[in-house]
Amino acid sequence: MNGTAVRIIPCLDLRRGRVVKGVRFGGLEDSGDPAELAARYEAEGADEIAMLDISATLEARATTLDAVRAVRKSVGIPILAGGGIRSVADAGRLLDSGADRVSVNSAAVADPGLIDILAARFGIQCVVLAIDAHACERGRGGPERGYRLATHSGGHDTGIDPVAWAATGAARGAGEILLTSIDRDGTGQGYDLELLERVAEACRIPVIASGGAAACGQFLEGALAGARALLAAGVFHRRELAISTLKEFLSTNGVEVRI
Repeated sequence: MNGTAVRIIPCLDLRRGRVVKGVRFGGLEDSGDPAELAARYEAEGADEIAMLDISATLEARATTLDAVRAVRKSVGIPILAGGGIRSVADAGRLLDSGADRVSVNSAAVADPGLIDILAARFGIQCVVLAIDAHACERGRGGPERGYRLATHSGGHDTGIDPVAWAATGAARGAGEILLTSIDRDGTGQGYDLELLERVAEACRIPVIASGGAAACGQFLEGALAGARALLAAGVFHRRELAISTLKEFLSTNGVEVRI
């Protein structure tokens, strides 16, 4: 997380050891082998690989370590891994398997002290707080767009304000926020810029924008809205946009990227 350059992070959503992708966390389809995709993305210029075992929490198990080991053998860039992390031991196994950082989501909402414990044990640079949020209408004297935090792969609405939760996570020791708009996920409609701006302003730590980006201009909007890293999945998996092309576009439009 050093420097001011915006990072490009392809995301490998895992289910049973394979990469999958859907829309708004549903309709998942197979997208390939994680090690093969990761190697391709590193060759294209990816700065980091995110590996999220999306069924681990639902199945009450830890992230599949074999997939992390296989990706580590295929790439030299940093790996962010998450899914089903409920303890220091869970995080330690991922780091020992080749991950450089871990992300926590549902378990941290159930026990916010987990963030403190992980930060104390591994350092804030290793701890990423993943936040999945969807929009809702609220307010007094007229509707105002708000947001609610969801856990368990988007299946449980907590009623928690994700902006406030991001600030809490930062105060407890998270080094970065992985912010996903459930409404935009897989739609190609671009990042939820309002949500991104609110979280970036509230937490004052780097934010990874996730959910909806498919065109170069949408990634640019995310960077201008305050994201320090730009994450995407399907658009890369389907070869609709090369990371090298995206980086060239961002650089041409005044965003510092790592070449």
